[in-house]
This record gives sequence, structure tokens and C-alpha cells, in this order.
Amino acid sequence: MKHSSKVSVSGVPKSDNPRSGKDYKMHLTNRAISARRIQRAWLSHVNKRIFKLLKHTVCAAEYCVTREILKKVSPLEAELVKDPSMKYKVRFRFSGETFPPFIVFKIFLHTEGHGNKYFNGKNLLKPSSEAVADACKIMGKKKFYHQVMEDECLFQKFKITDKIDIVTLKDYMQYSSLLDETPASSGGRNNYWRKLDLKNIPRTMIIYDIVDYAESGIISNRLQKEMKYLLQRPQTEEMRQRQLRIVSEVRCPSSVSAIKPLYRPYQQQNQIKHLGRQSKQALMNVEKMKKAYKMAKEKNASVGTVS
Repeated sequence: MKHSSKVSVSGVPKSDNPRSGKDYKMHLTNRAISARRIQRAWLSHVNKRIFKLLKHTVCAAEYCVTREILKKVSPLEAELVKDPSMKYKVRFRFSGETFPPFIVFKIFLHTEGHGNKYFNGKNLLKPSSEAVADACKIMGKKKFYHQVMEDECLFQKFKITDKIDIVTLKDYMQYSSLLDETPASSGGRNNYWRKLDLKNIPRTMIIYDIVDYAESGIISNRLQKEMKYLLQRPQTEEMRQRQLRIVSEVRCPSSVSAIKPLYRPYQQQNQIKHLGRQSKQALMNVEKMKKAYKMAKEKNASVGTVS
């Protein structure tokens, strides 16, 4: 009878169709490709979930908790916009070159078509005037020349840095954006897009947990409880409003586990049994050593007197 397997010298049967080296490499590459596809699908699912939560955060920050966030970011600006005559709007949006994005915000003032007048030395002081000479004396030549060189560098970079450079509506928008990003010390408004950090978000809101989850990947317990509902697509306006309320609702801070103090109260110190050299066995050993030392000392003294 013929068997389908051949017996080698060592007695181990060999298979008729051994897998060749190329087939084995192809098998490994196919497994790697499959694993990579599964990994990409899972990462895509996680990224979509994070983006949905961040979108809820932006909406809640813009429509529900703008005042609270502004108080933490800049208390002076929060007091300024509290004035009823100041018609403002705080806009939030995503920024960043990598995922997950971070949230930035900017304050816009609505002037109802009247516009605002900004006064700064760059526009008020005319060249070759006594005011410019006095400013040079007060500032010092080094700082004055540095300011002039900075203005020239801005002009070479953006080409539209003054009102006389504006020709079209596009030029005006570019000039207005440059004024917002330029510091006040250089004649700008200093009203640029600012990053929203965790320290600017109240810890009592789930907004904090969402941003922390996007940055560190750690999900808190209260976010885990509301995750399923927040990830649903809102079918009605009422559902959308409820999602925003969940994200912006002020809750009790999470309980912190009790930390044992580094000291003990006086009553507890008296209840502790002293170990080591202060135990009874140690005291008995000390007494025995004292007696032996005294006996040896007396014996030496008696020998000395006899001699």
C-alpha cells in the first residue's frame, strides 16, 4: 500500500504539499494587509466619534456657556462685554494641522454698519512732524528704529498694511484681518484667534471631559454614561437642544478618592504598639545586658583590689 505521506530519515512524516517560501510570505503579507485594514477602520470609527463630541462642544460653547468660558480666559474682557451697549459675538471653530483639532475662539463686535474707530500712534503721527521726533526721544532710538523696521517687514510680507493700500473689498478684508492679528503695541487690535485650553473650561461640565478625551484618549465616567446619546444624530430640534444641555450642564465635581494623611492624630499615636527596640523583648534584652555589664565591672574591680 502506498501512503500519502513520506517518512523522513528522522521518522517524522512530511506533507505532500509543503508551503513554499513565496506562499508563506504572501500569507504573511495578506495577514498584515488585513490587520492594517481593521486597524484603519477602527481608528476611523474612533476619530468620527471624537469629532462628533467636539462638534457638540463647539456648539455648546458658542450658544450656552460663552460667558463662563470668557470669564476664565480673560476676566477683563468678560467685564467689558457685560455692558449692554456692547453687541458682541464669540465665535468658536476648529484649527490645527493634525487630528484631533483644537478649538479656537475670537470675539466679534457688531456695529450695525456704523463701524469702530481705533486710535493708535501709527495712524495719528504723521511722518516728518514734531510729534514723531518727540516719540523718538521718549521711546529711544533703538526701540523707535525697531518699530519702523517691523512696519517695513509687515509691508513687504502682506503688501496691505495701511488704509492707503486698500483698493478692493478683498484688500479691506486682508487689512482688517491683519489688524486683528497685530499686537496693540504695533498699532493692531490684538484680537486674534486664541486657543481654548483645558484650564479655560470649567471642570463641572462635560465639555471639559470631551476635550480631555480628545487630547489624552481617556474617557471619564460621566462622559461614558452620556456617550451613547451624544453620538446619536439629532432627529429633531428638541433632541439637539437636549444634547447641548447635557454637554453644558453644570454638574457636581467627581468625587476624589480619600488620601491618607502623612501624619497621625495624637489619639491614634498613643494606640500604636511600639515595635523594635521599644518592645518588651527588646527591653528584657537591654536589662540582661546591663546586669551582665555590671557583674563584669564589679568582678574587674574586685580583682583589682585583691592585687
